[in-house]
Amino acid sequence: MALLQISEPGESMAPHEHRLAVGIDLGTTNSLVATVRSGQTVVLNDELGRPLLPSVVHYGADGHVDVGFEAQARQSVDPRNTIVSVKRFMGRGRRDIAHIESMPYDFAGNDNAAEGMVKLRTVQGVKSPVEVSAEILGSLRARAEASLGGQLTGAVITVPAYFDDAQRQATKDAARLAGLNVLRLLNEPTAAAIAYGLDNGAEGIYAVYDLGGGTFDISILKLAKGIFQVLATGGDSALGGDDFDHRVFCWIIEAAKLSPVSPHDARLLQTRAREAKEYLTVHGEAPINARLSTGEFVDVKLTSEIFTEITRTLVQKTLGPTRKALRDAGLSPDEVKGVVMVGGATRMPQIQKAVGEYFGREPLNNLDPDRVVALGAAIQANLLAGNRAAGDDWLLLDVIPLSLGIETMGGLTEKIIPRNSTIPVARAQEFTTFKDGQTAMALHVVQGERELVSDCRSLARFELRGMPPMVAGAARIRVTFQVDADGLLSVTAREQTSGHEARIEVKPSYGLTDDEVAAMLKDGFSHTTDDAFRRALREAQVEAQRLIEAVQSALKADAHLLSMLERAHVDACVAKLQAVMMGDDRRAIDAAMDALGKGTAEFAARRMNQSVQRALSGKKIEELES
Repeated sequence: MALLQISEPGESMAPHEHRLAVGIDLGTTNSLVATVRSGQTVVLNDELGRPLLPSVVHYGADGHVDVGFEAQARQSVDPRNTIVSVKRFMGRGRRDIAHIESMPYDFAGNDNAAEGMVKLRTVQGVKSPVEVSAEILGSLRARAEASLGGQLTGAVITVPAYFDDAQRQATKDAARLAGLNVLRLLNEPTAAAIAYGLDNGAEGIYAVYDLGGGTFDISILKLAKGIFQVLATGGDSALGGDDFDHRVFCWIIEAAKLSPVSPHDARLLQTRAREAKEYLTVHGEAPINARLSTGEFVDVKLTSEIFTEITRTLVQKTLGPTRKALRDAGLSPDEVKGVVMVGGATRMPQIQKAVGEYFGREPLNNLDPDRVVALGAAIQANLLAGNRAAGDDWLLLDVIPLSLGIETMGGLTEKIIPRNSTIPVARAQEFTTFKDGQTAMALHVVQGERELVSDCRSLARFELRGMPPMVAGAARIRVTFQVDADGLLSVTAREQTSGHEARIEVKPSYGLTDDEVAAMLKDGFSHTTDDAFRRALREAQVEAQRLIEAVQSALKADAHLLSMLERAHVDACVAKLQAVMMGDDRRAIDAAMDALGKGTAEFAARRMNQSVQRALSGKKIEELES
């Protein structure tokens, strides 16, 4: 007789049914993979016991690909074919990375290309950031399957909270290319909060300050009885430890009085700069020595005081988004119970000091900042894979960083999903047509905080066709925005009468520019008054155009109802409105519309009487009474 497996509600089945799932922290500088094993969350080491995998890929002339430490050892010898910090290129175009200096790579394509993700020429051909990232993810997958002794069910991969839709999609594509089933993309600060909250039983308001190799994120979360609610998020997707390294690199060039250096020497000095930065974490000064290909020998000393001074503006750049996130959450620094530090760059003393002074308390460092994101991702992966155990009843409520909306007449932005909305989320709004007989509608999806489309980021365009022709304003088009748990957007437009529908999965070719995400929020605040005026002006211009078209349509049909003098007066009113409608005087536009309305009032009354007469013509009283 076969035996049935029986388990208590909420508990996993037998141990052999435990599904293998991992959390992956795909970092700019280093990457990690973690899992839940026997109820304990652990980072999986390589065969030499090393938890970190340097996010470096080397393409060899012999067709071999090295990942991690082996590739890192080649970066000074073969910089053009050794790709580092590839995360900074994910979902980005050439213009988006123009600010990144000292890049030894040979980029494929036109420098002025407006679209498409960057690509790099290597001895093994042109490689995209997605392919390079897939090599890193593939190496982590192999490590996990070797350690766990089986094939993975899936993985949760972390991304910066401020990654836009294109960057998230690129990360997901890299995972698929590496043969990973993506259970979810999880914001890095949220992953850290999960690890910290579950390990420490924390409750209250917490800030997660995440400074990694290439990105900075700040998230404000409320932890209460197993609920992780993100209240607000902010950051800079182009600020990280690499920028601190670059400041040290520039200081070395200046201190050693070097002329422009070769790509080989630049990579060597960048490595020495990173080593000096890490050495200063626990020492007062760092010796920097290097022999260049020219035969010159670099021998300088970097002190903590100099390092603090040359990176002061970078530290301050992290506090701007922090203040903004607190404002969005409606909180002050003293209402934050603790600040969780995440990312290797937070080990820098000047970072610790600045955060401590701003929040008025010592930052929380009891969890390894390099591992905490991977550990939180592993906990989420274990849950999503179905390995729920008793006590695993907790809920994650994450948010989107920027508002999503659609373009309306006059180039205005109609926000459908506001920023900091909890995901997954779906919102719908009804729109209508602008012209009589309109059978199609073009829809333009945008992202940002400004009132005008020209000040926001374009995400996608698509068309809804096959609409029945109706008079302007009669059609009802329901536009639905859906953001999934990964933060990826899809948009549906449906004409309610006919049922015609159009849908698009928003997959832009590359992401926001380096400063654009932060600038969007900054502009949204600083231009509030100006935007309100411009929106009101544009709405008046659209209404004026609608009124002019309605009057012209009426004149075309029933001009015989007006005398020559009356017609001349109406034409003069129309001309007056046309003359002022494209200006910036809202009062003049309102006055001209009012004048046109009054000037056509008698005409409108005559048209109404004519319509009534036509309707009654030939009818008997008995028919009307019936």
